[in-house]
Amino acid sequence: MPPPLIETTSEASFTMSQGATADGSRTTVPAPATAKEPRVTKQRLAVSGVLDELTDFVSTQELHRILQDRGTSVSLATAYRILQSLADEGLVDVLRNADGEAVYRRCAVTGHHHHLLCRSCGKAVEVEAPAVESWAARTASEHGFTAVEHTVEIFGLCPDCTARSSGR
Repeated sequence: MPPPLIETTSEASFTMSQGATADGSRTTVPAPATAKEPRVTKQRLAVSGVLDELTDFVSTQELHRILQDRGTSVSLATAYRILQSLADEGLVDVLRNADGEAVYRRCAVTGHHHHLLCRSCGKAVEVEAPAVESWAARTASEHGFTAVEHTVEIFGLCPDCTARSSGR
């Protein structure tokens, strides 16, 4: 598989990779008949509970630190596995932050959407982008691609961080 297409401008960073279809719908692959439901463990419930409380994306290391601060015993490896399982099940969004680190969040929007992410504080805003959807579908079609999926994340500074950096 070729590496994802990354187009960067001075104003935003766009990453094209697997995610949702160009027409805006999410794709799901049915689990094989032999697939088991994930076990509901104390650790899985603890990770899920923290994600329910957070409003911004969180790295596995940050989540692990929160769990440890609360006295919840979950190893870092277990936290990684649980987050990947939740992402595979479509229960959390996962993306790469500006540093390339995977971050996770339960999103309020269940349909296909994109994110504006603050490079400074990590604030995330969910956005719909019909122009991006049209562009992705048109570009794929022009090159004969089908079954296209994509993600777009836009990185910048939120209004609060912009004001702080301007000294206002």
